[in-house]
Amino acid sequence: MKFSQFAYFLIPVILLLSCKESDPMIQLQESDGLVAVWGFEEEAGHERLAVGKGEFPLKERNGSVERVAEGPLTGYSARMENEAFFSLPYENTAELNIHGKNQGVTVMAWVKWEGKTGFVGGMWNEYTDGGKRQYGLFVDLPHYNGAAQVCGHISYSGGPTPPFPYSCDYAASKQKLTKGKWHYVAFTYDGEYIKAFLDGEFQERAPEPINNTKGFEGLPAGLVHSKNPYLFKEGIGNNGSDFTVGAVVLSRGMGNFFNGQIGGLAVFDRVVEEKEIAEIFQQTMVENDFMANQD
Repeated sequence: MKFSQFAYFLIPVILLLSCKESDPMIQLQESDGLVAVWGFEEEAGHERLAVGKGEFPLKERNGSVERVAEGPLTGYSARMENEAFFSLPYENTAELNIHGKNQGVTVMAWVKWEGKTGFVGGMWNEYTDGGKRQYGLFVDLPHYNGAAQVCGHISYSGGPTPPFPYSCDYAASKQKLTKGKWHYVAFTYDGEYIKAFLDGEFQERAPEPINNTKGFEGLPAGLVHSKNPYLFKEGIGNNGSDFTVGAVVLSRGMGNFFNGQIGGLAVFDRVVEEKEIAEIFQQTMVENDFMANQD
């Protein structure tokens, strides 16, 4: 083969390999422990399909969800508004039903948040049969020191944290989200500590008084502890929740509707290390200029 012919053959191969190396969706698909990643590339009216250990088709509920040609992961996102959300029934959750005493989990997403408490994704039902909480990624949980922050929630019992009316077992990032800007949000749980990350970075929080915990039985002065990392040794319960994106079941029905855009959601059945989380942020938010182009 002449050199010119060899070069003609080699150039497409190099381009293909370079595209593969730079495509964050492909890199996520090849990551150890990936259960599912949704890119939200489908148009409104269609199921949103994942890649990973299954397609895990998310169905639109309470209205259609517009596809927007904007997003750090795939170039697309789902515009969550008018109390619409996605769900996958519990009986179809399969490997998404992550649970166990020493089981690790990581949930990460790319979001443009427009304000108010919002559920991003996970298996989290706060009401049915006393609660079927397992794991879930939220933004803005102010009741227990998580206002405008990334919050990673874990439950073993499925119910509220005794003696409180709600579950307070969540890590909350030290940093705060900016409304109307894209962020990379994530949390990890290793069976002992929950850690919350904003834009690829974990920042530790010193022990602090926890709001709304004073005056309960045995806790006249309330709780004092760190929200990041948050110590929780009980593990993840096998409690039977649907997998939902954009809302959870509350006593009044669906609530905690996410307000804004979700441009990607990934679930791992392991702890994604801090270095890996920083690298994913670099690939998806920095290298494609999503941080620079938001002003």
